[in-house]
Amino acid sequence: MRPLSPLDTGFIAAETRQTPMQVGTLLLFRPPPGAGKEVATELFQAAIGVKAFRAPFNQRLVYPASRFGLPHWDTDPDFDIEYHVRHSALPSPGRYRELFVLVSRLHGTLLDRSRPLWECHVIEGLASGQYALYTKMHHAQVDGMAGMRLLRASLSEDPDERDVPFMWDENGRGWRSQKASVPESTAGPVAAAVEALQSQLGSIPNVTRALARLAMSFQRPADERMALPYEGPRSPLNTKVSPSRRFVAQSYSMERINRVREAFGATVNDIVLAMCASALRRYLEEHGGGVPDRPLTAMTPVSVRTRDADDFGNATSAVLVNLSTHVKDPVRRLTNIQASMRDGRALIKDLSFDEVVLFTALMSTGLMVPALLGLGGLVTATNVVISNVPGPQRPMYWNGAKLEGMYPVSIVFHGLAVNITVTSYAGSLDFGIVACRKSIPRVQRIIDFLEDGLAELEEAAGVVSAVAGKAARAAE
Repeated sequence: MRPLSPLDTGFIAAETRQTPMQVGTLLLFRPPPGAGKEVATELFQAAIGVKAFRAPFNQRLVYPASRFGLPHWDTDPDFDIEYHVRHSALPSPGRYRELFVLVSRLHGTLLDRSRPLWECHVIEGLASGQYALYTKMHHAQVDGMAGMRLLRASLSEDPDERDVPFMWDENGRGWRSQKASVPESTAGPVAAAVEALQSQLGSIPNVTRALARLAMSFQRPADERMALPYEGPRSPLNTKVSPSRRFVAQSYSMERINRVREAFGATVNDIVLAMCASALRRYLEEHGGGVPDRPLTAMTPVSVRTRDADDFGNATSAVLVNLSTHVKDPVRRLTNIQASMRDGRALIKDLSFDEVVLFTALMSTGLMVPALLGLGGLVTATNVVISNVPGPQRPMYWNGAKLEGMYPVSIVFHGLAVNITVTSYAGSLDFGIVACRKSIPRVQRIIDFLEDGLAELEEAAGVVSAVAGKAARAAE
């Protein structure tokens, strides 16, 4: 058995029917030349034909009394692959609209706690000739980087390669075996608790210094430092949520992003945040009764997973960024975002992994406690989650089928009714936006406003884009 980390346990504890704590990905594939009409059916049959499985796909939650009833991962003796992998077909006319509606519905349903916490849906019927895979896993099992490693391990850069194993196959590539990746815990619960306490105590001095630097930042104007919990204003984005979800997606050329990035000396993540800030500002003008006088803040997860880490669970910290939505000028808004993001990253730059875990626990308390107490939507810890997960930079294939889109599908919960997550893939940025369908009307307008946000930065930089204004491949 493997104990859950405090952060992973928090994702389990915060889950309700209204707030499923699962992350997903929508993959669009173009069948290889010569593939028959039954390509999706053949894929499904191959997927359920796997006989041996690896972690985390064969792991279920248990609460052993010998370990004080705390949640642990353990191998499911009754694992049933045909429950976890499912086959669906879109209704006519098979547009992206119908695909997004199906993904919205699938993403709003809870995973069965008595089984391993994941599903994979093979989806056919797209008028484009593509087929789709939608996968979802509980956030207690994977963060964005771990999920991306699992996906990359089941893809190939070679369009001619065949017999590529599924990510849940024990014989899969790029991920350690079940026994190696989920070591059995042999220490007793008391010994394990003492060891964990010793590790955390050793982290206190450096974490204290990081908190002191955070306090010192308050000597600077709010627009020139990272944000803190509860600094963001009340807004229509921060309400109670229902179980209903709305998912929309869009792709943007990395060439456009890079030209703007270079013009302003910014990072890709800075440009993403600036696009999102502009889109949310315009959305609130149109649907939210106006832009608040104080800037919206965004929680931006930051991976602290080492390059050689080969396990599951969460290894992330988070930075709260001032989105400067109260500022009309897009260049000044971008400058403020850059300063805020630099300040936040500087706090964790020199911390060890254990120190980051402790620092994150202290910083996230203000975000998690309202959710655990049922106060989400009544208090505003932050306004939105915006995450950027790097993906493969070369075209990828699965048994000859070309991957043409990789769209993240993340989490909303009480007090955070919108989530914007971005994946970079093969020369594009693939945006996935999830929102509560009842709380956030016409969320697809945010897609239009993202385009406007990028275009205004291009205009300010004097950059002319040949593709500006054109519909991207997965727009509604």
